[in-house]
Amino acid sequence: MHRTRIKLEAVAFTLPSLLLTLALGIYPIFWAIRYMFYEYAGYGTPKFVGLYNFERLYHDERFWNAVTNTLVYAGGKLLVTLPLSLLLAVLLNRRMRGAGLFKTIFFMPTVLSASVMSIVFYVIFNSYNGMLNQLLQQIGLSRGVEWLGANYAMLTMILIAIWGAVGNYMLLFLAGLQGIPRDIYESASIDGARPVQQFFYITIPMLGPVLQMVMLLAITVSLKGYESIMVLTQGGPFGKTDVMFLYVYKMFFPVASTTAEVQQYGYGSAVGFAAALLIGAVTLIYFYASKKLNSLY
Repeated sequence: MHRTRIKLEAVAFTLPSLLLTLALGIYPIFWAIRYMFYEYAGYGTPKFVGLYNFERLYHDERFWNAVTNTLVYAGGKLLVTLPLSLLLAVLLNRRMRGAGLFKTIFFMPTVLSASVMSIVFYVIFNSYNGMLNQLLQQIGLSRGVEWLGANYAMLTMILIAIWGAVGNYMLLFLAGLQGIPRDIYESASIDGARPVQQFFYITIPMLGPVLQMVMLLAITVSLKGYESIMVLTQGGPFGKTDVMFLYVYKMFFPVASTTAEVQQYGYGSAVGFAAALLIGAVTLIYFYASKKLNSLY
């Protein structure tokens, strides 16, 4: 009776999560796999079109523009976020005064809603009456910059993404650094190793497994990110900030009243499948390249 009760309690605790996973995670995947071979706008009878959606995708300039923008967005974010996160983690690992406060400040963007913070950044980067342009005008450095315009929109999106990601990866790096015995650094100091030498010959090698995990997480998150872009620019202007998963999203849901997107569930499913394959390919390439990190540890 006691064992039966334990099993029933285990089922009762896991069943809600299992049902939610099946309903919101597994079922939509199979639904999308089915409808990517159909022409379907969300109403009426779906029309089977075979591989036409993928043929259309191959010739879709907007999709390939979104792929290019995604690579630029992810690359710009990663090139700054990872080194900056590691640098901050190394500094905070030195038991400096106020380290706890700095950890909280840097980590705070991670727990805030991306949509809410995007609205705040809109107030800052608005081209007409934004806080940043007002400040630049007051100090006489500029008459105003179109931060969300065609020339600077992608740069602005990358800066916002960096701001939101640094704290999260900083804490992961910090956890890895705290697992490195300090005796190793003390022995290296006695042998005459300088701080820079200790960083490259002790810290980086012993941080190898954490680096692998953080880089994988950062790559996948960067390639899938679109929330701030959706709120601030909706992929504009002129497609300059349109990224893959925002393009997929617009196939299923209207983003703004000013856009004339027609919902295309069949084609959107094909685009989503192709985007997932591209991210999977990038991940496999990373796994192959990261084997070198295993030899460092």
